[in-house]
Amino acid sequence: MTHTRTPPPFGRTLCAMITPFTEAGSLDLDGAQRLAARLVAEGCDGLVLNGTTGESPTTTDAEKARLVTAVREAVGTGTSLVAGVGTSDTRHTVELALAAGKAGADGVLVVTPYYSRPPQEAVAEHFRRVADASGLPVMLYDIPGRTGTRIEPETMLRLAGHPRIVAVKDCSYDLLGTQKVLARTELAYYAGCDEHVLALYAVGAAGCVSTIANAVPAHVAAVLAAFDAGDTARARELQLAAVPLIEAVTGADLPGTVTAKALLARLGLPAGPVRAPLLPAGRETADGLLAAYEALTAP
Repeated sequence: MTHTRTPPPFGRTLCAMITPFTEAGSLDLDGAQRLAARLVAEGCDGLVLNGTTGESPTTTDAEKARLVTAVREAVGTGTSLVAGVGTSDTRHTVELALAAGKAGADGVLVVTPYYSRPPQEAVAEHFRRVADASGLPVMLYDIPGRTGTRIEPETMLRLAGHPRIVAVKDCSYDLLGTQKVLARTELAYYAGCDEHVLALYAVGAAGCVSTIANAVPAHVAAVLAAFDAGDTARARELQLAAVPLIEAVTGADLPGTVTAKALLARLGLPAGPVRAPLLPAGRETADGLLAAYEALTAP
């Protein structure tokens, strides 16, 4: 039996794309275009740019806009581009959202304001102001482990009434809370943690925003395709097969940006260095990443 669901607003298999840099540390737009084209050709129907994995804290506003424009040129209009615009400043976030729209984004990813730890009504008002100011649909980004503040389920329920707040990138690690919102709203949930891709999809999520898709887009897409085809045993097999790579990329004591770039570099794909304060992965870590990748992709 196949599984049917409402078409997702930004596609089903999204990659949280790294931002390639040159060896000198400047933006590598040619590399970004080549990487984006590969991701789309191998199974991604959407890309998230300028997010956590895209090193948004250390790219300038101008670099963010240039990246969106370049990737749009590379992938055309058939691929959804969601641009990360979240900051701890509502006014700045609005400015970035407007710039993302001009650069060619289809939607914006807005993270909970960080460091200041606003109460829930302030969190909700932040998202409303961004959604009101921009004509683009909004994907909320719930990642309390980084921001220090949850988007509580009750806040999600209130925000779901806004016509342009349409999706959530879920890194809350609260499966119960997520299901409460899924059961009561039309918000399109995207698993933001690779270990949760199949679990959330099985209870009604729209898809995923995957970090390991930088290296294995076809495999991530295959997990969801198998489930949609009704082959849940195959979907489970594919999800579990990816666990060693997921652990190597996102379960280490290093940010996913660092590990993803180390792996892509070993594969000869556009990546380049990370920007300070991040430091590159060591040789042993890179060796382990490559071994996990080769084990997953071996014939």
